[in-house]
Amino acid sequence: MAEVHHHTIFFSGRVQGVGFRYATAQVAREFEVAGVVANLPDGRVRLEAEGTAGELEKFVAAVEERMHGFIRKAERLADRRAPQFQGFSIQ
Repeated sequence: MAEVHHHTIFFSGRVQGVGFRYATAQVAREFEVAGVVANLPDGRVRLEAEGTAGELEKFVAAVEERMHGFIRKAERLADRRAPQFQGFSIQ
């Protein structure tokens, strides 16, 4: 099975209770990406997404643009691996 680009991004700031996960899922519909977005117990949001490098970059930029007033910091980890997601979901 071919590898895809995979990004895990931890967003901190005022990112819970403001529709961040819902907005991220809405943005994901505009791109050829798969993944999941979830609240973490420490107040951050974790976004995992996979797809082509170009689609991931555009997707993450669109999420950051849409939610820029709430994000204080974004920590990104990137790698390549076999696909693990089908579609995009909220946890």
